[in-house]
Amino acid sequence: MFPSESKQAPFSSALPKGNHASALLIRSATPDDMLAVQGIYAYHVLHSTATFEQTPPDVQEMRARLAQVREQGLPWLVAELDEHIVGYAYAGTYRPRPAYRYTIEDSIYLAQGQIGKGLGKALLEHLLIECEKGPWRQMIAVISGHDSRGSIALHRSLGFAHVGTQAAVGYKFQQWIDVVVMQRALGEGSQSQPADPA
Repeated sequence: MFPSESKQAPFSSALPKGNHASALLIRSATPDDMLAVQGIYAYHVLHSTATFEQTPPDVQEMRARLAQVREQGLPWLVAELDEHIVGYAYAGTYRPRPAYRYTIEDSIYLAQGQIGKGLGKALLEHLLIECEKGPWRQMIAVISGHDSRGSIALHRSLGFAHVGTQAAVGYKFQQWIDVVVMQRALGEGSQSQPADPA
């Protein structure tokens, strides 16, 4: 399965910021990070159609979600820029029935004002790297909202293909919302049998 949290090395790179580079650190999330993560997610719940939740979960609930992701052996990453958490990404099970066990779904959220700086791409790149260490063979992106063009372009740039659109399946802020589904193979994808096909 996925390597233990203690063995996951942080990734580092630099992003341009004015005339100097800002240090970007992408690392595994900890329960203490959930205060910042909750703030980022709460903004999207209250102000965007990127999520269909309508009441922001509290910090305790976000810690429970982190624990659930970890129990499934999946990664949850945070992006830290100048010592502030500015985004996060994680993978979760796509659907609960056993036949879907090699398919996972990604989620990415950035703090207000951080879109367009390369943070989402850095997070998704590292999430893909971590997920390809495990047994999973497909990743699904479920992208909602009328301002989803950036997320669609991000996923396309990292090898995801559009596989369908569900029209008007969501209703939030007194408007119907479409959902775009994208998909990318992980590792060998469907070119070989899984190690434990039972």
